[in-house]
Amino acid sequence: MKRRVMGVRTCESRCLFSGSKGEVCCIEPLHSKPELKDHPITQFSLLAMASLTKILVIGLKPSLKVWMTFPYGRMDPSSVPLLAWHFVAVHNYVNPMLAFCRGDVVHFLLVKRDESGAIHVTKQKHLHLYYDLINFTWINSRTVVLLDSVEKLHVIDRQTQEELETVEISEVQLVYNSSHFKSLATGGNVSQALALVGEKACYQSISSYGGQIFYLGTKSVYVMMLRSWRERVDHLLKQDCLTEALALAWSFHEGKAKAVVGLSGDVSKRKAVVADRMVEILFHYADRALKKCPDQGKIQVMEQHFQDMVPVIVDYCLLLERKDLLFSQMYDKLSENSVAKGVFLECLEPYILSDKLVGMTPQVMKDLIVHFQDKKLMENVEALIVHMDITSLDIQQVVLMCWENRLYDAMIYVYNRGMNEFISPMEKLFRVIAPPLNAGRTLTDEQVVMGNKLLVYISCCLAGRAYPLGDIPEDLVPLVKNQVFEFLIRLHSAEASPEEEIYPYVRTLLHFDTREFLNVLALTFEDFKNDKQAVEYQQRIVDILLKVMVENSDFTPSQVGCLFTFLARQLAKPDNTLFVNRTLFDQVLEFLCSPDDDSRHSERQQVLLELLQAGGIVQFEESRLIRMAEKAEFYQICEFMYEREHQYDKIIDCYLRDPLREEEVFNYIHNILSIPGHSAEEKQSVWQKAMDHIEELVSLRPCKAAELVATHFSEQIETVIKKLQNQVLLFKFLRSLLDPREGIHVNQELLQMSPCVTEQFIELLCQFSPSQVIETLQVLECYRLEETIQITQKYQLHEVTAYLLEKKGDIHGAFLIMLKRLQSKLQEITHQDEKTKEEFSLKDVEDTMVETIALCQRNSHNLNQQQREALWFPLLEAMMAPQKLSGSAAPHLPPEALKSLTMQVLNSMAAFIALPSILQRILQDPVYGKGKLGEIQGLILGMLDTFNYEQTLLETTTSLLNQDLHWSLCNLRASVTRGLNPKQDYCSICLQQYKRRQEMADEIIVFSCGHLYHSFCLQNKECTIETEGQTRWTCYKCSSSNKAGKLSENSSEVKKGKTAPSQVKMSPSCHPSKGDSAVKKAASEPVLDPQQIQAFDQLCHLYRGSSRLALLTELSQNRSSESYRPFSGSQSGPAFNSIFQNENFQLQLIPPPVTED
Repeated sequence: MKRRVMGVRTCESRCLFSGSKGEVCCIEPLHSKPELKDHPITQFSLLAMASLTKILVIGLKPSLKVWMTFPYGRMDPSSVPLLAWHFVAVHNYVNPMLAFCRGDVVHFLLVKRDESGAIHVTKQKHLHLYYDLINFTWINSRTVVLLDSVEKLHVIDRQTQEELETVEISEVQLVYNSSHFKSLATGGNVSQALALVGEKACYQSISSYGGQIFYLGTKSVYVMMLRSWRERVDHLLKQDCLTEALALAWSFHEGKAKAVVGLSGDVSKRKAVVADRMVEILFHYADRALKKCPDQGKIQVMEQHFQDMVPVIVDYCLLLERKDLLFSQMYDKLSENSVAKGVFLECLEPYILSDKLVGMTPQVMKDLIVHFQDKKLMENVEALIVHMDITSLDIQQVVLMCWENRLYDAMIYVYNRGMNEFISPMEKLFRVIAPPLNAGRTLTDEQVVMGNKLLVYISCCLAGRAYPLGDIPEDLVPLVKNQVFEFLIRLHSAEASPEEEIYPYVRTLLHFDTREFLNVLALTFEDFKNDKQAVEYQQRIVDILLKVMVENSDFTPSQVGCLFTFLARQLAKPDNTLFVNRTLFDQVLEFLCSPDDDSRHSERQQVLLELLQAGGIVQFEESRLIRMAEKAEFYQICEFMYEREHQYDKIIDCYLRDPLREEEVFNYIHNILSIPGHSAEEKQSVWQKAMDHIEELVSLRPCKAAELVATHFSEQIETVIKKLQNQVLLFKFLRSLLDPREGIHVNQELLQMSPCVTEQFIELLCQFSPSQVIETLQVLECYRLEETIQITQKYQLHEVTAYLLEKKGDIHGAFLIMLKRLQSKLQEITHQDEKTKEEFSLKDVEDTMVETIALCQRNSHNLNQQQREALWFPLLEAMMAPQKLSGSAAPHLPPEALKSLTMQVLNSMAAFIALPSILQRILQDPVYGKGKLGEIQGLILGMLDTFNYEQTLLETTTSLLNQDLHWSLCNLRASVTRGLNPKQDYCSICLQQYKRRQEMADEIIVFSCGHLYHSFCLQNKECTIETEGQTRWTCYKCSSSNKAGKLSENSSEVKKGKTAPSQVKMSPSCHPSKGDSAVKKAASEPVLDPQQIQAFDQLCHLYRGSSRLALLTELSQNRSSESYRPFSGSQSGPAFNSIFQNENFQLQLIPPPVTED
């Protein structure tokens, strides 16, 4: 800084930072425009400087002061620091904003002065980019221009951070300031960091002024500026992008465009200027649409062309609110082409339906209706008419068109809105639906639609709503209601015939849909509370309804019931003003409960129930009502009345008598007995009634009855059993109660029943379902064996008796019963005649034999040899006895089938009886001892084949095990005798090479883990153990990882033949002490030394599995006479602990591990 003092030139300076802290790359002073020269921030003369490490904001006036320091943080060292000032408006205040960046992030700092005169700097929103910047330039307060490292310009809107345009400027050949930053002219005396930044520096090559940016190229200077809004629109027009030009102009109109230049003034003025320009474009667009229409080709091509063009004109005319332009000049221009005219009219439909387009010229409205009518789109016409102002159309013509095309909604709308006429549409609709209803004919679908529309229209008129949408003007609402009521209650129609009945309109609506018409009246009556005239109408309509429906017999019970239900609801209201003669309700009751009329029974009952529930019960005498309901078999009515009087027990009779609801009685009884709120007397009466009808309940649903009894009165089960005299019902009840498979949800343990009940059920089961006795006994629990056996013997159920004897423990008794049964079956097929079906007899024999074999197999493992023979040999004798007969005695006997069954017995008993004993027993038979061995040759050969198969299987298994053992021993020998390769050539304790230590004769010890030691060093570390006169060495490094005390433990484990994890890696060599005779003796014997034992244990641990010796022992035991095959699920004996019995037994089918060479 320089200043003059008394004519003497002086200079004062202040060091802000030195070059050692980073060179300044960029300095940017804050320049203010003339209109901002009085801004309070200008008196500080702010200056922004950017070094390679931070940003500084300095005030030069009134004194030098640093207002802000902002470090970069981690940045790309080759990126260029950039600074740029500009005045922007934030919260209606204009203040300078500093933009600085280095790399791909732009920071914005707002600088403002507070009331105390201090400067505050606040951070604004960051701008994150995907490219590195080399220049940052403000073009105005909203728009910035960025230049990236590949010389692409990016125009960015600052507030939205939206990229507006990208321009390639590589042809500019921008001049860079690299030589100055590298100081090539002075020998390059700059830092490497500054030289690196200089590769991309172009500070002096780019400058901005007045919304223009100047770029210095190697051959010329280029000027960049933003186009004005008109230029941007015209640019798109030159490119024939009319749709895009309109969209851009509309964004200018709405103030949503970015980087706008040349559009000033207030909002209304700007919109007017843009709108005028858009109108010009629209005229040009319309001319272009007509000129570019294809002259030839299919009509569909022309329609598609105009469907792409015409909606744009309609949209923007409506957006600009220029309906005058749309329906005059634009419509006249497009009407020159018939296709364009049709598309134009169709484009108006969505705007009309959404009520965005209300007012149209009469000509356009007429053309619109005619166009849709010509295309037979009458539904669209109706939808359009009810949204249009049709006062300017020919009403009679539109009504005629609507009636001819069945556009009833549009017709009603035209009458209401065009002529304020509300009765004429009703008359026209009544003329259509009344004749078929009066004649009793079925209405067509079209007539049903008309009737429904009529009901809705009447409802809307009485509620003050316009049909089909909107509201009736408030001044017309009372008038419309009175007109509609007067119309409905007319005594005769306008053009009545002599045969017409009175009140035709009410009669027609009642016949059409009674319930919906009465609902319309009910909704209307809600609004009559404070209207005296309306209350008079209400009473009058009710009188007419009663006169029409009660005095005529052409209404169904359901329709009459709907009327009186409607009346009951109205009479039950607290502010009711209606009067209805009570005698009429009595007449309705007699009509609905007429016992002579069986038709529509459910309908009449439901109607009466609705009447009572709606409050009509107050109109009847309750005792008379109950008598008539019982007489008419209206059990739901009886239930309703009994429930009011808390006579819940009588409701049970209602359920049981009603065939449609009889099964619901169980839920009802359960609810009464379980839900709180009922007294003990009421529950007792319900239970007593249920007990009186217990047989009916059981016959209805036995499971539900049993569940009901077990849930609520489990202690009275025996009482219930006594009440059930019918044995079949008793059987069903007990089966549902005791058999858990029936599915009742009751805890059997909570049922307090004696065994007699269960035994009674078993006896009934033997009578009615003997085939299910065994499977039922398997799930039953509470019964006595002796009494049950007597029951089964009484009914001669031999299989069941055998099952019970077996369960009792009398195996022999059970076997004798089954054997006797088998012998009787065999005797039947031996003495049967030829006409008897042989296959069924053999099937019975086979089934009985299989059951007998299963009995013997289940119990043989708990018996000794003698007891087993007592079971199996009689069975074998029984099967072989028929084969001893001569052919003449049994000519039809199937010998091959019997031999097959006998062979099955032999195979089964071979698991428990030794083969020599079986052969000896067969040969001791007198028949076969006399030279008849040929008859049992097949049986003996079959036994020998089985023996040969099992022997071969055993030998093969033993051979496989021996091969596995041989392989393991070979690998063991190779592992024990292989040489050791040390990992290093120095001692792992003293860290000296074993070759260099010469002061004493010392042995070298190498362990299988690869560690090498001097024996002297190991002795000093106490790594030796004396075992039976031999020195046992342990690896110091491997054993030192264990805690204290492990060494002695490991030694004890070695003696046991086990190996700890730390002992797996030990020396395979042994060093005996000198002069030890015991060691010499041990060395002369062919035994393994301790290290070899360890290696052996290591290998065994590696290949650990089931013991081969145990496998061989077990297989050999299976060949003895005392062994047996594991065919049954026995739970005791030595076979139970066999590995073959173990369900999780798995073969180790894996390849052997690879051993080191």
